[in-house]
Amino acid sequence: MFELGRTLMTAGVSSTAKENVGFGEEIAKCLLRHSACDWGDLCEEDSLLNNEALTSGDRLLSAYETSEGRIWIITEGDRSATTILFPSEY
Repeated sequence: MFELGRTLMTAGVSSTAKENVGFGEEIAKCLLRHSACDWGDLCEEDSLLNNEALTSGDRLLSAYETSEGRIWIITEGDRSATTILFPSEY
């Protein structure tokens, strides 16, 4: 539905994925969900904002619960990059 641009992850997510292969697989599934406009565990208002952002060009945010805690996936408004991070790293 939209371009992800360059896919990045924070140091915390990257290091956790290296230690826990299963978490790395969860990240891949979450990224697929994000790219398919499945915004995960967001409230209805935030989901609606994402749906509007598809046409307005604003940034997109998804949230998913994983075995290592919640992760966020953020795609920039210009669709140049998508970053995977723990909320504590924001």
